[in-house]
Amino acid sequence: MTCDVVGGVAQVLLRHPGKFNAMSRAMWRQLRLVFQQLQQADGVRCVVLRGADGHFCAGGDIAEYAAFRFDPAGLRDFHENDVWGGLQAMLDCDLPIVAQIEGHCMGAGVEIASCCDLRLATDTADFGAPIAKLGFPMAPREAQLVLRALGERTVREMLLTAAVLPADELLRRGFLNAVHAPEQMEAETKKRVDRMLRLGPQAARLNKQTLRALAPSAPAGALALLLTQAYAYAPSAEHREGIAAFVEKRPPNF
Repeated sequence: MTCDVVGGVAQVLLRHPGKFNAMSRAMWRQLRLVFQQLQQADGVRCVVLRGADGHFCAGGDIAEYAAFRFDPAGLRDFHENDVWGGLQAMLDCDLPIVAQIEGHCMGAGVEIASCCDLRLATDTADFGAPIAKLGFPMAPREAQLVLRALGERTVREMLLTAAVLPADELLRRGFLNAVHAPEQMEAETKKRVDRMLRLGPQAARLNKQTLRALAPSAPAGALALLLTQAYAYAPSAEHREGIAAFVEKRPPNF
């Protein structure tokens, strides 16, 4: 996994050669560290997350499973610390995250995509979580995550029938924001990112904090806590610049 920052955009690349970027335990830990670092980084405005070599992520690295899956404590540690640690770091990140999805997006890939704010896919991408073929269910918190992003009908279909669905179908069902031809994906992603870069970065972070507090999974009291500081941005330079630019009929300098 790599993370490069250019022009305020962090490019996070999932890479596992020969395995369609299936997530190893080490990759889950790297995912957590990368997004914790991005949360604290200066000058980063948004994140683009994609997979290497024409695929997003084909699930988990099954070759590792025999080492821990057959022991309840080991299995719990894997899901609650390694996997959820990576996913929670993404969910906690105040930067807008764009998923650029090509090829296979299965299991862990669907979970990672569910943590993103915008999901763009090529028309050749496919999606599913056929883990019942391997004889195990989706972990509870991971199931809650994808249920919220995909909707109950789709999650039941994926988990109970091992359905693999094309990108166009997930666009119709509301999981994807857009579907593009493979040769158009880079340009279309760049259009979205460039649009974000023209907007206020403080506003983006505050919007993500608000949406997190309003989510059904938010802890009790999250909204009340948010309201204690929701208007603290009032005297900020970004707020003043945005209003001034509008009144002066010029582009804002964020």
